[in-house]
Order: sequence, then C-alpha cells, then structure tokens
Amino acid sequence: MKLLEHFKTFLDDQVDLNQTRGDQLDSSVSAVQTAIKDSGWKSSIIEFSAHGSWAHGTIIKPLPDKEFDADLLVIVKPVEGWEAKDYVNTLYSALEQNATYKDKLRRYSHCVTIEYAGIRRIDIAPVVRGRWIAGLDEVCNRTSNEFERSAPTEYTKWVVQKNAIAAGNDLKKVTRLLKYLRDIKGNFTCPSFLLTTLLGYRVQESDKYANTFPDTPTTLKCLLGRLDDWLQANPTLPEVRNPVLPTEVQSKAWDETKYSNFREKINLYRGWVDEAYDEQDRDESIGKWRRVFGDDFASGETKEAASRISESAVVTKSTSAVALAGQYKDLVEWVKQAGLQVIPAKLRKLPHIERPKWRRAQNSYTVKVAAQLLNGEYGSSLGPVSSGQPLQPKYWIRFTAANNIGAPFPDDYRVWWRVTNTDKVATAAGQLRGEFYKSDASTPASRVEHLEYRGVHFVEAFLVRKSDDRLLGQSDPFYVVIE
Repeated sequence: MKLLEHFKTFLDDQVDLNQTRGDQLDSSVSAVQTAIKDSGWKSSIIEFSAHGSWAHGTIIKPLPDKEFDADLLVIVKPVEGWEAKDYVNTLYSALEQNATYKDKLRRYSHCVTIEYAGIRRIDIAPVVRGRWIAGLDEVCNRTSNEFERSAPTEYTKWVVQKNAIAAGNDLKKVTRLLKYLRDIKGNFTCPSFLLTTLLGYRVQESDKYANTFPDTPTTLKCLLGRLDDWLQANPTLPEVRNPVLPTEVQSKAWDETKYSNFREKINLYRGWVDEAYDEQDRDESIGKWRRVFGDDFASGETKEAASRISESAVVTKSTSAVALAGQYKDLVEWVKQAGLQVIPAKLRKLPHIERPKWRRAQNSYTVKVAAQLLNGEYGSSLGPVSSGQPLQPKYWIRFTAANNIGAPFPDDYRVWWRVTNTDKVATAAGQLRGEFYKSDASTPASRVEHLEYRGVHFVEAFLVRKSDDRLLGQSDPFYVVIE
C-alpha cells in the first residue's frame, strides 16, 4: 500500500529539515554574505550561489547531536597574480578579522568553514570564473595549489530539471528518504552528490509523458528498482560521471568494497520496498514500511492497532461469534472460553512487530517451540506449558527451540526470538515490544521471559545460519495468554 498520509507525516516530522533550522540557516548565510562583502577581501565578487543538498532541496534533518551543513559558493573574478591557494587563504584571513566568526573558522582544501557550536556549519568555497576561458568556473584546491574545473551552477540546473519531471518534487523527496535511510541504518556509504547523480540518471525524459511518478512511494519504488537493475548489471565499480562535466568521475568516492556493499544493500532495500508497496493488508504494509524506515514510520497507528486488538478481534468474526464475544471483556477471556481458534490472524500482522531482515536461504528447516513455567528467572520448572494456556502473571517461562523431532540445532546455527505483546495494558506500559532478541547466553536456543501484562501475546523462534546470516526457518507463534 502507498500509505500516502504516513509518508507525508514521516517526511515532515522525521526526515526534512525543520523550519526553525531552515530559518537559522538562511539568517546565517545572509549574515556571512554581508560579512564577506564588507571584509575588504580583494576578490571581486560576481555572485553568491547555494550548492549541494541545500541548493537541490535534498538537505535532511541531522541525526541527534550531529550538525547539518550548507555549501555556499562565492563566485569571483580572477585576481592577477593569485594562485589557487590564495583564494581560500585570503578569504579565511578576511573572515578572521570579524569578531563574530574568528573563533568559528576552519580551513579545508577547497573551502573555509564556519562552525556554529556543533549545530550547523557553512562551507564557503571560492569559485573563480573566467580565469582563462570566459564563463568557465574553477574551484580552488588549497592543498595541491591547483585550479580544478567545475560546473556547480549547471549541475544544480540539471538536478532541478530532473526533479521537474518527477511532478510534486518527488525526486527530491526520494533523495531525502534514501539519505535518511543511509544515515539511520549506517550500513552503506554513498556521498550525497553521488546519490543525487545516481538517482537523477534514473529519471528519463520520457517519464514526463508517462505519469511514472504520481506520488512519493511510487517514485521511490520505481527509482530504487531502476537503480538496483543498473547496479546488478554492473558487478564491479563502474564510472559515474558528472552529467554536466564528463571529465569529473564522481564514483571515485567509492572503492570496490564500498561499491559492492552499496550494491548489496540497495538490492535488499529494493525487495523490502516492493513488498511494502505491493502488500494489500494495511497493518502488514505498515509493518513492512517500518522494516525499511524504522520505528518512527506510522508510529501512532501502530500503537493504536496493538492496543485495540480485543475490539478489532470481535468485529472481524462472524455474527454469531460477535454475540459470543460480547460476553467477555477482552480477548483473554474469549480465548479462555473458546480456545486458540478465536485469535484473529491479524494478531501476527500488527504493524508494531519488527519484520525479519535476514534474506531467506534456499533450503529450510522445521522449527518448533516448547515452554516450561518457572518460579523465578533462574528458578526451577513448574511443568510444561502449552500454546494458549492461560497463565498467571509474575511467573517466568522458558522457551526452547528444536527441530521437528525435538533435537537441538547444530552449533553453526543461532536462534533469534521475536517477542510480541498486545492489548491495552502492555500499550499503557510502553511494552508492546515486537523486536528480535538473542537466545540466552547460558542456554543456547532458549530464552526466559517474565509474565507481566494481561493480554494475548506470542513468541516466535527464527533459525539463522551463522556463516551467511540466512534465515532457514521460523516457528509458528507460541501464544502466551496472561490473565
């Protein structure tokens, strides 16, 4: 499902740079421009120009305790006798005379940076125009003391043109979503300029007439699919050139290892996005989109669905079942009376439940779960427990996974546990869980849990091969009914 309302909220609340930060950036940039103009810097300024994510509209909210940055180009006429390093060094010296910026300055190979106490930074890069060819732009490498051909204004125009084809600014939105995914997951490397180029190349002129990009999730699915197709067709690092300056190979930012990892992750996320988009069950679709973007996607609806599981279980049954269910105050009482058959299938699809992230192996194994009731976390057994058996709170329960004949799994496998709570009491306590947990260190393929919140909960075991992190089997849910 597209879940358009959740994508809008997610972008507004979690991904996009918020209005306060945006206003602070605009104010800071305006002040810096004035300071440079008034500094007496010898370079004759032609214009200032936004560059990078700021100019492209793809800047995103920084991670907690991280700063966000903006690139500001100061385009100048050539100064007779100056070498490349002089443009950066003299700009630094000019700003150093300003008390507002003196202690905030840093100098790098191509720019002077103003750092605002770890909150934001502005990278100011001198660009020399027309040094030896009219209209030709060059950035200044202070380290190598070389002028380097550049086309920042033309590149920004190219990005804008590509975005215009994806009506509704959806190319920008998808770029921001993938940058968010990169930063939150932290498991692949792709500089923003390279990611922008890769996605821009996936937008074709013919898309303008085909309604290829009607909304954000459709654009995400389409572009991620096209990017994955291209990556899979290139098993080794290809050349990705600047579309407006072919002599610049942007893919030099990668090596074979980084490229291979990016290629593998995009393939994985492409599959997850396709599954979430194509899923017709709303709760299941939300859960699958959360596998892609994390727990902040549709967070409000996930809590609502879990807390109201008793009510929703009633209305999804037949008329006679509704009449029967009306005798009981919640799903716990109903299960006690009628057994496991009244547990709704949607219980296993609740959107707060974390979806498996392992790729499935070609072969599979049967996984079964058995349980023992304990009188303490490390206490003695009070006997076996069956799935759906009503239990009193404050006890403990040990779950153990085994194969179809009850034998343990070999050492080259590990068992992960998904522990899911439901209904109002767990919701109120902030303990819906639904995440994956390792087996207890002292007892491989086992896990001990405390019985605490009234509701119908469940535990599942997942068998994962250690050598390649592939999923080989998943148990049926073991239902834990706490009175």
